[in-house]
Amino acid sequence: MKLVQSVPRKRVLTSALLIAMAGPAWAQQAEPQSTTATPSTTTANEADPTTLDTVVVKGIRASLESSMNLKRDAQGVVDGIVAEDIGKFPDTNLAESLQRISGVSIDRTPSGEGSKVTVRGIGPDHNLVLLNGRQMPGALLNGFSASNSRAFDFANLASEAVSGIEVYKTGLASNPTGGIGATINIKTVRPLESGPLLNLGLKTVHDTSNDNLPRIMQGDDYTPEVSGIFSQTFADGKFGIAVTGSYQERDSGFSQVGVTAGWRTHFGGEGGWGAIAPGTPGNDNLPGPTDLYSVPQNLNYSVNGIQRQRTNGQVTLQWAPSDRVTTTLDYTYSENKIQQKRNEMSVWFNFVGQESAWTDGPAAGPVFYRELIPCTGTQNANGTYAGCSDLAMAGGISATKAENESVGFNVEWEVTDSLDLAFDYHRSTAELSPDSEWGSQGNIGTAAWIRGDTTVYFDGKLPILSYTLAPGVSGVDPSQARVTGRQFVNGYSRGEVDQGQLSGKFEFGDFSNLKFGVANTEVKNRTAWGINEAADWGGIGLASDWADGLWQIDDIAQYFDAFPGYSDPRFSSQFLVFDYEAMRRAVGEFTGRPDLARAPDNYNRADLRTTEKTRSAYLQYSTSWETRIPINLAVGVRYEKTEIESSAQVDTPVLVRWVADNEFFTDMGEKTFTTMTGEYDYFLPSIDASFELTDEMVLRASYGHSLGRPGWQDIQGGQTVSPLLRVNGGSGNSGNPNLKPLLSKNIDLSYEWYYADASYFSIGYYRKNISNYIDSGAGSFQDTLFSLPTPVGGAYWNAAIGAGCGSADVGCIRQYIFANFDGQPGVDSTAGTNGEITGIPGDPLTVYNITIPGNAGSHTLNGFELSVQHMFGDSGFGVAANYTIVDSDSLSYDNNAKGPQQVLIGLSDSANLVGFYDKGPWQVRLAYNWRDKFLNGQYDGDAADTAKNNPVYVEEYGQWDLSVGYKFSDRFTVQFEGINLTDETARLSERNKNILFYGTQTGPRYMIGFRYDFR
Repeated sequence: MKLVQSVPRKRVLTSALLIAMAGPAWAQQAEPQSTTATPSTTTANEADPTTLDTVVVKGIRASLESSMNLKRDAQGVVDGIVAEDIGKFPDTNLAESLQRISGVSIDRTPSGEGSKVTVRGIGPDHNLVLLNGRQMPGALLNGFSASNSRAFDFANLASEAVSGIEVYKTGLASNPTGGIGATINIKTVRPLESGPLLNLGLKTVHDTSNDNLPRIMQGDDYTPEVSGIFSQTFADGKFGIAVTGSYQERDSGFSQVGVTAGWRTHFGGEGGWGAIAPGTPGNDNLPGPTDLYSVPQNLNYSVNGIQRQRTNGQVTLQWAPSDRVTTTLDYTYSENKIQQKRNEMSVWFNFVGQESAWTDGPAAGPVFYRELIPCTGTQNANGTYAGCSDLAMAGGISATKAENESVGFNVEWEVTDSLDLAFDYHRSTAELSPDSEWGSQGNIGTAAWIRGDTTVYFDGKLPILSYTLAPGVSGVDPSQARVTGRQFVNGYSRGEVDQGQLSGKFEFGDFSNLKFGVANTEVKNRTAWGINEAADWGGIGLASDWADGLWQIDDIAQYFDAFPGYSDPRFSSQFLVFDYEAMRRAVGEFTGRPDLARAPDNYNRADLRTTEKTRSAYLQYSTSWETRIPINLAVGVRYEKTEIESSAQVDTPVLVRWVADNEFFTDMGEKTFTTMTGEYDYFLPSIDASFELTDEMVLRASYGHSLGRPGWQDIQGGQTVSPLLRVNGGSGNSGNPNLKPLLSKNIDLSYEWYYADASYFSIGYYRKNISNYIDSGAGSFQDTLFSLPTPVGGAYWNAAIGAGCGSADVGCIRQYIFANFDGQPGVDSTAGTNGEITGIPGDPLTVYNITIPGNAGSHTLNGFELSVQHMFGDSGFGVAANYTIVDSDSLSYDNNAKGPQQVLIGLSDSANLVGFYDKGPWQVRLAYNWRDKFLNGQYDGDAADTAKNNPVYVEEYGQWDLSVGYKFSDRFTVQFEGINLTDETARLSERNKNILFYGTQTGPRYMIGFRYDFR
């Protein structure tokens, strides 16, 4: 369905852009703002992150110095980033800026843009993001299924709209919970603090990855970005208005290769689907009985074109009727539209006629994997070649719109010289919805049945596909192609936060104060999706029924030219590309059902709805002692009680249909909602101490408790099963709203030496003991839940095996049943596209493996952070570097074991190196970011695998970025930026580097623009 944006909202943003062409990076504060609605009055000796004097910073050096002061003056361990100038953040993306901070790493989108953050080894789901001290919701989709994630997507926000970011690595009683890695506070402009501003920026972007696409998928070579800010005060500074905004377009692309249908993992000598029996001829160095090895289910190459339009805007009104009262009303909006086109080439393996060679164990990967296919030159009436397998060439499209809105009201009242009070309320929403009348995602399969013996060489960074063609066939041609299966998806996700906070601070007059507050927070999440699917994987119609002009011949190797080996002469790289919309129309016309060549209007597969209500209260006492070694101390406690109500739409399978060799689908009956509830409460203590050893040296020690909440699907109120089955049955999962949150007991020790102007050295140690660890597979059971007959193992199946078909040769079994039992109950060779065999009474019942999450044990995480920042006098040169070590033996995946494990996602070392020159009119910054190999999840396996517990690692990755600016005057600056200068590629692999999950090529991105300050 197509969702239309309301007119009033457009008018608000249009007005904002007309007033300002906005997009800030404004006033810098000497000390960080408290993340809650705590009043701003404080004492300098308190070492507490609250508002002090407003100072405008300009330049790289000034930004780094301000960030250093934030760290130096903070209570606890706090790092941050400050804008280099009005509208100029250090990086073009907030996540990419955050990765410059020690202990912070990022996850990138396939197109190479920073998206989510990991802090101190804690993944994106357990880092809390605030906007001006307010908890922000998130909305994510997960392809063809509901999302479990609580992560915030930083790609939705433009960096021009941010003045600074604070990363709280230790807990404060006054901060909301949810971030056991860190609490990240994004700060925006306040007109009574910034004063008059009028600033405009224009930029053009050239993403070289757009050039590396088939012509029919390319976007514009150059795309615009515009941003600006307007701020003004009136009535002797009592009233202020700020309007900021930005609009950005980016056309990019990426090429990707992967085993998208999963790897089948076995111990040597173990049987099962895809296993290779010991002694099978043509297989070298087969793993031994204690070695694990993985066999690919498929191989897929794709080229992807992306067009993105991102709009950000904010309007802030402030009124100070007296020196003691300040009121603030603000509205923030962001919209991120992404359209993606895809063309791909893939092969499917049926685990018959296997040949291979393997690396040494105990976790062996394939050097090559081959299947022998008896492909002949005999052409069938439908255009296929007898005995040949298909060369699949699908195309897809996705179109989504992410909208974030936040409306907030704040009052700060200095009641007396000793007592301050504040009230803050906001309602914020995040919504991710389809941005096309055809749905959020679609896939149309086409194929040519011309493929013979097929080999994949996995011993290089780029897997090389090589296959023989049917005798007499010289290459891939549109005349051979037919349309196959189709999938059209509607996905929807929405998050809401309603939050009211009342806080205060009482000054005792002896360098001591007491902070206190209460809050009520309601968080709602809904994730839903529906699908129209046609499982015609054997093809529909004749090859001659489809116009040759729908396809174009192309060569996929050229789109992987950043990978070594892309020009390997063994590479069978010819394939067909097509325009998705033209093919979709052709499918609708051919089938006579254009209504099924689009996504459904309802969410017929899943609809999960959860509400969390949290009431909280806190006390935090801070004091200072002017002893020989001055000491600053803050002791606090926070109480939270959370109630959960979760509902889930539950499907009831009613029939199993065997529609292709290894494709079993279930028809679904009635849908009902089931509701479950849960609750928990915690007292969370915290203590922070800092010791001023000298005027330049600070020693810190902190201890505190923090919470990390379970994923949305972990606490869903029902049981969901996959409609896709395999020979070995089906799978599903059930939620558990009574899950406890992760409880982390944190210790931090750090030493900081501010030895020169804008220069410092710091080293820190941290330790997290995490209990109530959530194990998605903590419980499981196998059951014939729905008493659903399956043809697997039934009378027809056993007759085929008795006639000589191998037990794993499902193609042979299927054809035998059609040849000998067609017309019998459950057998119809004319049904669907390739005939159907359904389960009938008397057949074995389908076994489902259902997993249930649970709290399971505790683990410890340790690490060190080392940072140095040095300015080389007045030369203009400077350097900043940091290195983070993260370690947890108990939370690392054991590659030599099989089955679910308790692991920590995102655990890795990381490093940053930034060199810069900032003097006179020139500003130059060269930055390198590196992240070591880390676990991205344990989720790979065949689509209907009951385990799907293979580990997926992101391999080591480093990237160089460059920024050059020249200031013609105090008002006019020209800027050049280059991202991923050396055209790095990214890879995800499993237990062995030869077990590739995905490999991705993007490309460098260049930007040039100017900024003019009208002040």
